[in-house]
Amino acid sequence: MTDGLDLKRLVSSGVSLARPASLADEAANAVREMILLEKLPPGTALPERDLSDALGISRTPLREAIRILANEGLVEFSASRRPRVADPTLDEITDTLQVQGALEALSGELACAKASDAELDRIARLNEEMIAYSGKEDPVTSFKRDMAFHTAIVAASGNAPLAETHATYNARLWRARFLSSQRTVSRESTRAEHAMIVDALLKRDAQESARVLKLHLRTAVANIKMALTEREERNKETAS
Repeated sequence: MTDGLDLKRLVSSGVSLARPASLADEAANAVREMILLEKLPPGTALPERDLSDALGISRTPLREAIRILANEGLVEFSASRRPRVADPTLDEITDTLQVQGALEALSGELACAKASDAELDRIARLNEEMIAYSGKEDPVTSFKRDMAFHTAIVAASGNAPLAETHATYNARLWRARFLSSQRTVSRESTRAEHAMIVDALLKRDAQESARVLKLHLRTAVANIKMALTEREERNKETAS
């Protein structure tokens, strides 16, 4: 009993915690992928009626999906509260990546001290899978493998607040990091850095792990800058 209320009876009679609708999650996944692949380019308006019709859902789950994507930083709202695909500046992306780099470096340090051998072996296996499947699967699946690698390092830190903060920033950086991952000219350097990260973690070298993880995020900044420049050039060619 709590203040005269029988909570167990209330719950059993049909009162329950509100949970995100599965339709909303599915819609968010669909729109997220279209944003990553730039089928919905930055700045694109997302009118509720058109988008709900295209997805075959009502506006209620669509609004929840938009809210999910807004929390991730993939969608923003105009002054009139109309949703559109977010278009952060390079400076904004760089600032966020600097924070992310610090978070991942700390994760690497903590993982060296606290992670089990099984957790470190899993990180190594994820890297091996990325190499094995490189060029053999669609870009989004390949990118998700990359993110799983980084998330596993953070999880191995054993620090829940760190993992929660990292997840928040990682969601905001998905599109930017996806752009970085698609630059074929930088893939060899990315693989080399991943190998260095794994080697440092398996040796439980905290200082080297932090150094290489920071280096990896700095490389991502350079790749994103080049990817944005290349996209702008393509857009100019298309327009001309």
